[in-house]
Amino acid sequence: QVHLVESGGGLVQPGGSLRLSCAASGSSFMIYAMAWYRQGPGKERELVARIGTRNNQNYGDSVKGRFTISRDNDKNTVDLQMNSLQPEDTAVYYCNGGGSFDSPGPYWGQGTQVTVSA
Repeated sequence: QVHLVESGGGLVQPGGSLRLSCAASGSSFMIYAMAWYRQGPGKERELVARIGTRNNQNYGDSVKGRFTISRDNDKNTVDLQMNSLQPEDTAVYYCNGGGSFDSPGPYWGQGTQVTVSA
């Protein structure tokens, strides 16, 4: 069992930056790939970024070059640094864990709202 809690969302102007953090409970954190997903208004949930157990990374096309995912296996955290934010990045961002590098796991956080607006 893995329990995930996100933090760091908020309101930011276009072009600004935010850093999201996901804290995971459970001693098996390091054996799982971790990921961030998002769901915007009227949209389906989509992959933002995924990081494997060897720090291999995969990004959604719309965030490549702007977002960076990282993990700290000692602290059981996975972060998402978001730069050059645009209004289309507005969404609820969810932490996901317990899966492989190729598919999402069964564990989800409660979500954190990111709003990009002038």
